[in-house]
Amino acid sequence: MATTKRPMRADAQRNRDAILAAAREIFDAEGVLTSLDGIALRAGVGNATLYRNFPTRDDLLAAVMRTSIEEALGEADSLARTRSAREALAEWLATLTWQLRIWHDLPYCLAAAHNDAESPMKPAADPLLTRTGALLDAAQTAGDADAGITADEVYELVLALSWAVDRFGDDEPAARRRVAMGTAGIFAH
Repeated sequence: MATTKRPMRADAQRNRDAILAAAREIFDAEGVLTSLDGIALRAGVGNATLYRNFPTRDDLLAAVMRTSIEEALGEADSLARTRSAREALAEWLATLTWQLRIWHDLPYCLAAAHNDAESPMKPAADPLLTRTGALLDAAQTAGDADAGITADEVYELVLALSWAVDRFGDDEPAARRRVAMGTAGIFAH
């Protein structure tokens, strides 16, 4: 017998939305390792309400990330349709590196989730790896990328580059240069 999920009460949905909005604002300003108590306070809810909706920091981070990831995946699809395989992969790597650096310590959290099958962030982050793999496969098929490189390796490199871009305070042109240097070995010469 299948069970159906009941819709949230209006006040519960408002609280959840307020928590997500507050988390996004605070993650933007202070990074993802910020105080959850501060997020609850900014949202105007108690800690129990926050933890009832998001039992762990990773649950909250995964929920906040979903919107950004959906936008990034749309960008990857557009690149695949409008650019050569090599250009699409190169632009995806630069774009993804730049987007992941937005919240301090996000690359660290994604790297931890990448190797933890039980992480609540894994379902939110896995589409990034999948899309990276699809663009890499297309570039490899076209002879533009080294056939021995895996999507996992490329994704891990992007996480490391994103962490560096965040830590060194790069602007976007400097970040793109760093990504081009760091990913040069991916592309067939």
